[in-house]
Amino acid sequence: MVNLIYKTRSLCPECLKIVEAEVFEEDNQVMIKKSCPEHGEFSDVYWEDAEMFKKAMRFASEGKKVEPLTEFRECPFSCGICSNHKNHPALLNIVVTNRCDFACWYCFFYAERSGYVFEPSIEQIRSMVRIAKNLKPIGCNGVQLTGGEPALRDDLIEIIKAVKSEGIKHLQLNTNGIRLAKDPKFAEEVKKAGVDAIYLSFDGLDEKTNPKNYREIPNILENCRKAQLDLVLVPTIIRSVNDHQLGDMVRFAAKNIDIVRSLSVQPVSFIGKMSKKDLKKYRITIPGCIKAIEEQTNGEISREDFYPMPSSLPITQFVEAITGVPQYTFTCHFACGAVTTVFTEGDKLIPITRFVDAEGLLEYMAERAEVIKNSRFKKLRLFKSFLELRKFFDLSKAPKSFDVSKLLYKVLVEHSYFALYEWHRRSILLTMMHFQDLYNYDLARVERCLIHYGSPDGRIIPFCTYNVLSEIYRDRIQREFGVPLEEWERKHKPKELATLKISKN
Repeated sequence: MVNLIYKTRSLCPECLKIVEAEVFEEDNQVMIKKSCPEHGEFSDVYWEDAEMFKKAMRFASEGKKVEPLTEFRECPFSCGICSNHKNHPALLNIVVTNRCDFACWYCFFYAERSGYVFEPSIEQIRSMVRIAKNLKPIGCNGVQLTGGEPALRDDLIEIIKAVKSEGIKHLQLNTNGIRLAKDPKFAEEVKKAGVDAIYLSFDGLDEKTNPKNYREIPNILENCRKAQLDLVLVPTIIRSVNDHQLGDMVRFAAKNIDIVRSLSVQPVSFIGKMSKKDLKKYRITIPGCIKAIEEQTNGEISREDFYPMPSSLPITQFVEAITGVPQYTFTCHFACGAVTTVFTEGDKLIPITRFVDAEGLLEYMAERAEVIKNSRFKKLRLFKSFLELRKFFDLSKAPKSFDVSKLLYKVLVEHSYFALYEWHRRSILLTMMHFQDLYNYDLARVERCLIHYGSPDGRIIPFCTYNVLSEIYRDRIQREFGVPLEEWERKHKPKELATLKISKN
């Protein structure tokens, strides 16, 4: 049985023509179908479970628009941010180099293949940060230095210091970790310079699933522990390649909870070297990853424990009502990602939803946010709200080592940085984020993107246009501001740009 869920717009994977598309349910899967007058019909799996999709859809929310930087012409061909965009950036990616010491078969890009080296100057990087931070009504306070492999830049420490000096609250470094493993001082250096977390490639628990850095992981953990530098483990999940290890990845993160703050699961996107012929073999979506975790943890973490990113909006509204200060809203499209928080007790995994009535709590916080915002007696209303918050907790099922409700109160009401740190230290944030490709492209998602790229020309560009429409955005920008590869090699005389070829086999 086929059931239309909504209509949207997409792109032809062959010619990039904007085409009408349908998102529909068929055999308990959600599919996306589109037709190009020249290249025919395309159909792909959008989400692997229709019931999970419908649950996520209930939390669809509007975000905070920012003052545009570019004129709107036609989505997605006028990104920058244009007036059509419906969300503020929550994280600004800055590509500090397109050089890499790997050449992975599923990767977006690297310098050797593109034919030029892109490495913006520190002043160009400062400019990108300032533009994002000064957006109105709410600026971007999270920056990720990415690549290529950022650790290949000799001036990386100076870059980190420059970004942090612009008042950025959260700075993370996206890396394969090789330098962290080989240079014991590097973790201390980046921590001291201002990095808050390492966004570490982590594709599996053995050499077959993770040839990239499997052997280096123990040293990475050891050196980051010594530096007290937090880690986010980031597996790119590919069906039939490493999806069978998702449960073990969760347990590995939990075992290292003293240093690992999050496991950020990313189902593979079919861009770069991934092609149409790989779709059926390798495609996995958010529900596929969640079901694998449920099965491989024997139900300790289940599909019911996950909520879409926009479900956090009532929490934001509650904090805004208390402080009167605009807060980040993680109101991307409901199909972009999913999240849960997992606590540990010994070897046991305890998702927050096992002892918190999540939907009841979120509904209550949205309601109380309005009451507090419109009240002349905020402190009284706030105190009453906190007392009533406790009814949504079943402390008999919560971890016994600390008072979860008290800690949550300190985070939400007192805005205690120490309490927030303590919350993260005692839990693992388990997230899913599925970036798009031309086969599942949905412009409704692009318009609500929260993760952006800075550009030396002053634009701020959504992730799923920057990388998916690479000829229009990423490659054009990096070619314009880059240096031909041969010229760069003559000047720098590197031994080799891509030192390890990682193939499908």
